[in-house]
Amino acid sequence: MKPLPKNFYLRSPDTVAKELLGKILVRKVRNHILSGKIVETEAYFGEGDPASRAANGKKKFNLAMWEDVGKAFIYMVHNNWLFNVVAHEKGKVGAVLIRAIEPLEGIEVMKKNRGIDNLRSLTNGPGKLTKALGITKEFNGIDLTNSKSEIFIVKGKEEEFEICKSHRIGVSRDLNVRLRFFINGNQFVSYKKVF
Repeated sequence: MKPLPKNFYLRSPDTVAKELLGKILVRKVRNHILSGKIVETEAYFGEGDPASRAANGKKKFNLAMWEDVGKAFIYMVHNNWLFNVVAHEKGKVGAVLIRAIEPLEGIEVMKKNRGIDNLRSLTNGPGKLTKALGITKEFNGIDLTNSKSEIFIVKGKEEEFEICKSHRIGVSRDLNVRLRFFINGNQFVSYKKVF
């Protein structure tokens, strides 16, 4: 399994967010592989983006958004860890939130991690997928472009799907552009409607 290269992430966060759809998020846990197809993402920019973690400038907790692309940026919201990939053009700021995945491998381990049996509810939200995959703050800054890392993203199989977009979920202030992207018709998307 060859991870996506660093230059994949060295582009505008909205471009990366769209192109991450259909890619496979891989989590290595001891002798298990947990994986899922990315089906929903959101793009975040720098200080001009009111919904971004970077909106109020560079701080200790959000430093990753200014630094090397292809690294994990993990923070807590409402008692849930959220998994982001640092993605931006050279000299800029940004990250992509992975909002939902379609479980592929290690489903029984994911169910155990979540304490549920319902497959459709297993990873259809950003906090749900981190619990299912056992992703916590300890992986903040991990290099997602290295196959030796415990978390990385690979290409996945070629397939045709329609990409829908909407405003981002759960933000009080948003840019006047749709920065949430999802695979139309996929049952693991957290919110189906376009708004």
